[in-house]
Amino acid sequence: MTDRNDLNAWIETYKETFVSFTKAQQESFKALERFARFHYAVAGDCLEAGLAQAKVALGARAALGTEAVADLLTKQAELSAQLSEKLRARAQELSGVASAAQESVSGFATDAANRTAAGHKRAA
Repeated sequence: MTDRNDLNAWIETYKETFVSFTKAQQESFKALERFARFHYAVAGDCLEAGLAQAKVALGARAALGTEAVADLLTKQAELSAQLSEKLRARAQELSGVASAAQESVSGFATDAANRTAAGHKRAA
């Protein structure tokens, strides 16, 4: 009879341990989705900047002269500064997403270790 109780205790410990891993897997998929959405947003920012640069270049192409070239360079510098600011903000956002994912993973690892230790204590 004790063998059956030991087996049930072991199975229960196994179940409790892998509950944490299942939760961790779900959270990792959510983090992966956040990273994908982040990269999609960065690609959109770069595309918008490229389109704006093309519009400025095509607008300056119609008008020739020193003033038109100076205006083109000024607009391109302004657009580059805007893109730089957007990418700086995105880098800070990425840092936040990465630290949240790291905290989540470490929390699940700690939870799994605690559940396993509790299961070993109950089994003993």
